[in-house]
Amino acid sequence: MIRGITIAGEGRPAVRRLPALIALGCALTASIPALAVGPDLPNENAVPGGVKILRLDSTGPSLPYVDADGHRALVLQADSTWVAVIGIPLSAPLGMRQVVVHGTNGRQVIEFSVGNKQYASQSLKVAPRQVDLSAADLARVNEEKIRIDHALSQWTEPAPESLRMPQPVPGPRSSSFGSRRIFNGQARNPHSGMDIAAPGGTPVLTPIAGTVVDTGEYFFNGNTVFVDHGRGLISMYCHLSAVDVKPGQRLAAGTRIGAVGMTGRATGPHLHWGLSLNRAWVDPALFLP
Repeated sequence: MIRGITIAGEGRPAVRRLPALIALGCALTASIPALAVGPDLPNENAVPGGVKILRLDSTGPSLPYVDADGHRALVLQADSTWVAVIGIPLSAPLGMRQVVVHGTNGRQVIEFSVGNKQYASQSLKVAPRQVDLSAADLARVNEEKIRIDHALSQWTEPAPESLRMPQPVPGPRSSSFGSRRIFNGQARNPHSGMDIAAPGGTPVLTPIAGTVVDTGEYFFNGNTVFVDHGRGLISMYCHLSAVDVKPGQRLAAGTRIGAVGMTGRATGPHLHWGLSLNRAWVDPALFLP
């Protein structure tokens, strides 16, 4: 159970409860004060690639179903109420965004605003074949996208043991989440994770408990591990020099899953650490202690 969330200096919930009597399908704008985030929740930043935290007008023991763009969102219990932790895709347009809640009070639509964030650009030099793909490599990448999408589609009932987590490996950030990537002068998709520079062979540890969903060797990501932490929170670890776990294996926090490497498309040894929340890549920095 997550600890109570209160406004500093006051012994009451940080967000007043949403009205219970809402007409079916009526939109409810989340213009209420922001949650004072407790130590078990990530930092809230309602921007593309960020996280929005919503206190739900739903009580009782039944887990509410929150639909975010057709994907089930992570919901946790805080005291006697429920809190939804919504991942916002990097591709999300600015302005109002909706989630649909199916709970004890029926169907409700909650709106919240997505603000702007300017991410940095990063230019990198890699082997030409990793930018201008051959027909065979392009076919491989497309097949791998299906496999990755399957890994990210996992949704299991147990909640994550925490939404605050240490880095999987010590070291400085060599590339931040959301950076606009330019490979050999050609623009590509924004960076969907956090790159942490570390010597090759450095152990990579899962920051919180979870179950290995899949492992594999990918064209861009190299040796990769996916871990399911519960309720739509999936972590990804890429460019590994070694993989020490198997699909289906249950991991305690701090378990070694592999070692830092530079397999796949990489310019040096580092760990690419990604976090997917309701199928949206979100900034891992929001989940650091």
